[in-house]
Formats: sequence, structure tokens, C-alpha cells
Amino acid sequence: MSLTSANSTEAIIAQDDLTSQSISQELDYNKTILCAAAIGIIGGIVATAYYSLLESSMHLLWHTIPDLLSPYFSSKWLVSNYVWITSTVGGFLVGLTLYFMGLPGEVAFVVEKVHDPGRIDIKQTPAMVVASLFSIVAGGSAGPEAPLVQVNGSIGGWLASKLNLTIRTTRILTFCGMAAALGAFFGAPLGGALFALELPHRRGLEYYEALIPATLAAILSFTVFRLTTGLSIGGMYHFNSIPPLTLINLAEGLVLGAIGAAVAALFVLIFRTVGSLAHRLEHQTILLATLGGLAIGLIALVFPQTLFFGEREIETIIETGSTFGVTMLLVIGLAKMLAISCTLHSGFRGGFIFPLFYIGAAVGLAIALGIPQVHPTIAMVCMMAAVNVAITKTPISTTVILSVLSDTAMVPVIVISSLTSFLLTLNLNMISTQRSRLEAKVD
Repeated sequence: MSLTSANSTEAIIAQDDLTSQSISQELDYNKTILCAAAIGIIGGIVATAYYSLLESSMHLLWHTIPDLLSPYFSSKWLVSNYVWITSTVGGFLVGLTLYFMGLPGEVAFVVEKVHDPGRIDIKQTPAMVVASLFSIVAGGSAGPEAPLVQVNGSIGGWLASKLNLTIRTTRILTFCGMAAALGAFFGAPLGGALFALELPHRRGLEYYEALIPATLAAILSFTVFRLTTGLSIGGMYHFNSIPPLTLINLAEGLVLGAIGAAVAALFVLIFRTVGSLAHRLEHQTILLATLGGLAIGLIALVFPQTLFFGEREIETIIETGSTFGVTMLLVIGLAKMLAISCTLHSGFRGGFIFPLFYIGAAVGLAIALGIPQVHPTIAMVCMMAAVNVAITKTPISTTVILSVLSDTAMVPVIVISSLTSFLLTLNLNMISTQRSRLEAKVD
């Protein structure tokens, strides 16, 4: 090769390097923290707006409108027909949204995008917001955590794209958005940040470099959300206090973790069975969503406890669940599994964390009623943890979140239950895109 050619080649390589540097840059730690703080504050504002719209829509549909209709229809007719009509119409609106605005991703989609290319496309945000609001307000068994994770995560990725950041830093800012959503929604900033970082994997947290920025974003989002909504800080549920823990309680956590793993396996079986049936209509978006809404309403006619995503319904289980008896609680848990499956497979958009918590609470209370030696609080909280961990593979964050939500001092028992369920379900994969960061195409 001639000297002229070599110089030309070096010039081209140098030019390519300059171009690459102009396209992407790595933020130093201080700037990363600053971006994380901004994302956290914005995330809190977004969570507040979404929560306010959701609450007002729920009140309108399930309180105001029935009150307006009551003079024209008998109470018996309203009770018998309003639920299934409302959920069916809601399903139709979900279908219209998906048909005209596109199909926003689900949890598996978010996990895939976190790995590669490290960000979530913000163009899907409008469709996700509209579809998830219709889904949740109509009574679907799906919660707002997944929509908020996608929306706030896409904000982090959008900011990174505007700053022309590398994929590594882009992924960190995406995690900050996801953590901001979960920190506000769960009321547990550390748990929310850990959940966002554990979720992409099947074997534990791997994107450790995002931990501090994500935690900061979660804390600021949590603060903004609680300040603007006026919601209290602390435990969401009022479980009965437990006596001082003993080694017997640790053994109970182990057994409950194993039972929770079995319950989760049953849920996955039901979920996949419903999915195979719904697959035949996957290209008929409007029809599938409408039928899904109808199924949700019909299930709720028999088991009204299955309506909605379970955040408030768990408190009802705690307060009055013992009046149902063991058999009814187990049947309610099965009905909730079916309701979740119909919700998610019909195109409704939302998350399944609180619905899984609800299943765990119902089955846990049934165990405590059947075996009085097991304290109801231990049974319910451990089962809530075990069922969720088996599906989401988030043993550490689930323990932190439930220790905050339950306002109890039983972390050792919860973590034993969580890890037992986690280890027993290593080969149970519901979120197919969960994987090691080493398997990502670009890191």
C-alpha cells in the first residue's frame, strides 16, 4: 500500500471516529445524576396526571353514571347488567384505540427494548395512554404500573436521543424513567428502582451502573407524586400485627414460597390456555378486545372481586375475606387468574403486578383459615411475594415493596418466601424477553 493510500485510509478512519463521537457521547457521572433528577421530577408529574385522569374516569364510570341511571332503571337491573355492558363497551373502545393508533408494547416489549436498543420509542406513548385508560377504567384486571413504566421509560430514552448519548447512558436514563414510574406508583422508591432493574433479567439485577441514578429518579418522582396527590406516605394496607418472629415463621416462609410457586405455575397454565384460544382472533383487534371485555364482565357477575387491578380490593380481602371461607377464596383466586388472562390476551393494556398480589392475598388467607397455626398476615404477604416473584423474577425488589406496602417487620420471612419461589421457578418463563445483559446485541 502506498503512503498516499495509507494516509487516505487513516483520514477516513479518523473522520469516521469524529462522526461517531458527534453522534453519541458518554455523560460524566454528575451530568447523569442531573438527568436522573430531571427525569424523576418529570416522572412524578406524569404519574400525577395519569393518576388524576384515571381516578376521575373511574369515579365517573362507576359512581356518577350509575347514580344518574338509578331513577330510570331498577337497582336489580343495574347490578345485573351495568358491569358486563360497561366492560364490553370498554373492550370495544380498547379495540378501536389499538386499531387506529397502533399496538403499544406490553411488558415483554419493554424488557426487549431495554436490552436493545436501550430505549423505548416515545411514539407509542399516546396509544399506550389511551388504551390503558380504557382498559383499567373498564374493569380489566391490569394495573397502571406497566403503562407508566413504558411512558416514563420512553421519556428517559427520548431525552437520551436528544442529547445523542451512547446506548449505555441511554439505557441508564430509560431505567431512570421506569424507576420513576414504579417509585411513584408503589410508594416505595427503593423497591421501585430495584424492580425496574431486576425485571429485564431472570437471574437477578445486572445493570448495576443504573442503580444510584434510578433510585434518585424514583425518590424524586415519589416525592412529587405524593406532594401533588396528597396521598399518605407509608403502608398501604392494614394487616393484623404479627407476634415476634421465630424459626417456625421462617419455615412457614419456605413452605409458603413453594406453594406460591405452584400457584404461579397454575396461573401460567391458565394464561397460556386462554392465549391459545385468543390467538385465533389476533388479527381481529376490535372483535378480540370486545369479547375480552365481555368475558371480564361475565366473570365479574359471578365474582365481582375480580374487577379492576386489585390495589384496593386487597384491602377488602384483608378486612372481610375471612367471611368467604377457604373454598370461596380459592375459587376467587382461580377466577382472578382467568380474568387476568382474558384481560391481557384480548389486547387490554396494563400491568399484572397488583393482580398477582391479589391472587397471593386470596390464596394466602385461604391457607391461614385452613391452617389456623399460620398467622394470616404471614400467609398473605408471603403468598403475595411468592406468586409475583415466580412470574416477574424480582425477589429483592418484591420483598422491599411488600415490606413497605404491608407496613410490617417481617422482611426475613418475605425474602425466604421470595427466594424459594424464585429458585423453584427458574424454568418458568412468562416474560419471554427476560435475559442476561451478556445476550444483548449491544452493551
